[in-house]
Formats: sequence, C-alpha cells, structure tokens
Amino acid sequence: MSRRRWIADEVSGNRAALTGEHAEHLSRVLRARVGQEFEIATGENVRRGCITRIDPDRIEFELGDEITTATAPDVTLGLSIFKFDRMEWAIEKCTELGATRIVPVIASRTETHLAAAASKRVERWQRIALQASEQSRRNSPPKIDQPMKLTAAVALPGTIRIVLAESEQQTKLKDVLHTHSTREIVLAFGPEGGWTQSELELFRDAGWISASLGNTILRVETAAIAALAVTLSELA
Repeated sequence: MSRRRWIADEVSGNRAALTGEHAEHLSRVLRARVGQEFEIATGENVRRGCITRIDPDRIEFELGDEITTATAPDVTLGLSIFKFDRMEWAIEKCTELGATRIVPVIASRTETHLAAAASKRVERWQRIALQASEQSRRNSPPKIDQPMKLTAAVALPGTIRIVLAESEQQTKLKDVLHTHSTREIVLAFGPEGGWTQSELELFRDAGWISASLGNTILRVETAAIAALAVTLSELA
C-alpha cells in the first residue's frame, strides 16, 4: 500500500512540519504516532518523512530519501464564478485530476452577489484544494487566484489558450489538442448562461481558440471536469 502524502507547511533542510488544522487532522483524526512514516511534499520534491514530534497544533518530520514523481502538464483553468457549492465541488475534482492553477473569473453573466462575495471564498477554496491534493497524492496544490474580471483573464499566459463555447459548431477540443504540441494550456469556461458574443470576440481578439466538448449543453462544473480530463488524457 502506498504511504499517504502530506504537503508540508514548513520546510527547513531535512526537517518539515505540518501546522494548525493541518496537523490536528493527522494527530487527532488519523491518530499519528512518533516513528510513523509518510510521503512529504516540500514544494521542490517529495521525500520520505518520519514523525519525530507530535504537538496538538504541530507535527514535525525528519526527511529522508527523495521519491521520484512524474512531471505533470501545466493546465490553467479560467473558471467563471458560479454557485459556490457547485464551484467548490468543481475545484475539488479539478484538483484531483491535476489542474495547475484555477482562476475565478467574473464574466458578464456572473451573478452580482456571487461576484461580490467571491474574494471572501478564496481561502476556503485553497483549503479544499490542499485537502484534495493530499488525497490524490499530488506534489503541490494548484494555485487559486483572487477573482479577476474577464478583461484581465484574457491576458492569462499559455502556449495554447482555449475558450470552451457552446456556440462553437466546428472545432472540438480534441481537434485543437491534436494539432498543437504543448504541455502548457489555458482553458476558459463561461458562467451559467454562457459567454456573451462580445466576450467571445474579446477572446478571439486576444488570440484564444474557440472549441466545444460536443453537442450537449453541460453545466459549468461538468464542462470543466470533462475538458480537463480530455486535455490531460491527450497530453499523457
């Protein structure tokens, strides 16, 4: 059985630590013991870690050998803000799949009260991403940005930038991925109700490629998960 992986809150030389609620979960819920071994992601690599000390809000490890891990593709998601319960689920699942960065986007059809409250949700989204990263044995959690307006989001850097649009009739996501060889991709997803025509023109003028996932109309969270899975499969 594989050892559980934890993402360290502190790293110094051959020492690492989990702190706060992070440590409390391991000590109280999972009943960690001194001498127990786990995999510890340090931000630079993954190493074997042996627990040397347990306090209520701090667990310390002595780090050992480095563990070889595969290099993952760099996939950024521009995720238009939608109902928070479903957005949290999308962030969790996209983290498990391997998204590198998730950018909450304020689009024309984003509900006003959601746009106003989104910045207060970022810390919670980051916690969800951290927990999902450890559960799925990632080396590090995805970066969760502060919400940004679409006019700023269209400048997100990437070798290929693809806007998913239900109005696209000809080009499928897989077609774009087949014709471009890169491991640095940005995918953008519209809010409930989709992108406006002026927004699609903004993407086009900024050099984005428009693509679709097929003939069915998907919820935002379904589209994000499906598109990310297709992208990572094609890049494997």
